[in-house]
Amino acid sequence: MTYQDVMDRAKDKIGLNCKVCKECNGIACKGRIPGPGGKGTGVGFIRNYKDVKSIALHMNTIHDVESVDTKFEFFGKTFALPVFAGPIGAVQLHYSSVYSDLTYSEAVVKGCATAGVIAFTGDGVQDEVFIGTAEAIKNQRGIGVPTIKPWKKDEVIKKIRIAESAGAVAVAMDIDAAGLAILAAQGKPVAPMPMKVLREVIGSTKLPFVVKGIMTAEGAKSAAEAGAYAIIVSNHGGRVLDETPSTISQLPEIVKAVKGKTKIIIDGGFRSGLDIFKALALGADAVMIARPFVTAVYGGDSEGVELLVQQYKKELEEAMLMTGCRTVTDIDASKVKML
Repeated sequence: MTYQDVMDRAKDKIGLNCKVCKECNGIACKGRIPGPGGKGTGVGFIRNYKDVKSIALHMNTIHDVESVDTKFEFFGKTFALPVFAGPIGAVQLHYSSVYSDLTYSEAVVKGCATAGVIAFTGDGVQDEVFIGTAEAIKNQRGIGVPTIKPWKKDEVIKKIRIAESAGAVAVAMDIDAAGLAILAAQGKPVAPMPMKVLREVIGSTKLPFVVKGIMTAEGAKSAAEAGAYAIIVSNHGGRVLDETPSTISQLPEIVKAVKGKTKIIIDGGFRSGLDIFKALALGADAVMIARPFVTAVYGGDSEGVELLVQQYKKELEEAMLMTGCRTVTDIDASKVKML
């Protein structure tokens, strides 16, 4: 099976809301929620993609680099490349009933672990969703990161204990989910996270804690001060607030504010190994990708996930070789150009 086979199969299984576009750029699905689209006009999603594509790579083939190494360290472990699968929830609502949240998580966690990377998993209104995804991570010897919605403090801490019992390498909270009105419609609202509460939540566990949904230098500083091991620069794929800036446009000021104080992951519109290279060049430590992993699961289950990761790795290796980067730490701003 090739990744093109995966995409072809996904079209028959993923449902009517996602068109499995050759370019997953947010245009065909703009405003489609339920579905994979950006909120309202879809501008947040579309900007993410367009602004990543506005960065070019400086080609240089006069160097002595003959082979490259994409491995990197995170959470005290070594991974095949600096890529994470993003947390996806309510797949039956947004895509189709071929997968449930539990079976989707099982496929993406297994596929990522086999490919040498790691998946973040989602949370939901029903407790069984988080419990089931934690079990999927436990089955892969803890290689996964359960992601908790910004519920009330006691519930967040209860779910942290579930993540700890599963042996997860880390735990995360997507504070940007505070804008998901669809959760309130299901009878379980979420809300922004006050600094005092965030500090208490992070302090309740010894696991590395990741805060997802940072879009300003101020927010990055607050997360670092609260004790976050890592932040994720994210506008929730443009799904929680219309007309936000792109994540890649916000990355430089966030890097300047907290580089060295907390690790920096970024998501939003990254679709290839070349895109991953661009984020690393601008100061990110790793890249999170979500929507393409949905296509991978619906089109090929865990094998589809493996094929997607292998494709990203090959593309990143080619970009490194053609720019003279032996390791991912050699990738810096001198290797890219803003158009």
